[in-house]
Amino acid sequence: MTPVPAGEQARELIDRIRASLPGERVREVRMFGAIAFMVDDALAVAVHKDGGLLVRVDPAEDARLLGSPDTSRAEMGPGRSMGAGWIRVEARALGTDAALAGWLEAATRYLAHRKPAPS
Repeated sequence: MTPVPAGEQARELIDRIRASLPGERVREVRMFGAIAFMVDDALAVAVHKDGGLLVRVDPAEDARLLGSPDTSRAEMGPGRSMGAGWIRVEARALGTDAALAGWLEAATRYLAHRKPAPS
């Protein structure tokens, strides 16, 4: 089992994601100072120690999803935007199973339709 970030909110969120993304195609890895959930070896979401979520979404849906409450452009350090398709969702926006399911759906929908990286 992958060590989890500090914080009760983070541990609970990790457990909720594990229950929502079961299967052989999912694995957990440490990445970005968080626990990342990889689907078919591509990052879908990552849980930060404060219980917030990094979500990889279709860049075409980015502007619409950024309009959701408690979201922002994900950053890789202060002032270093990760660009379109990378969204930070605050813990307070993930309190219901329906809210979490919506973000997991956005991430897995993108991964299912993206072009594989060239080998």
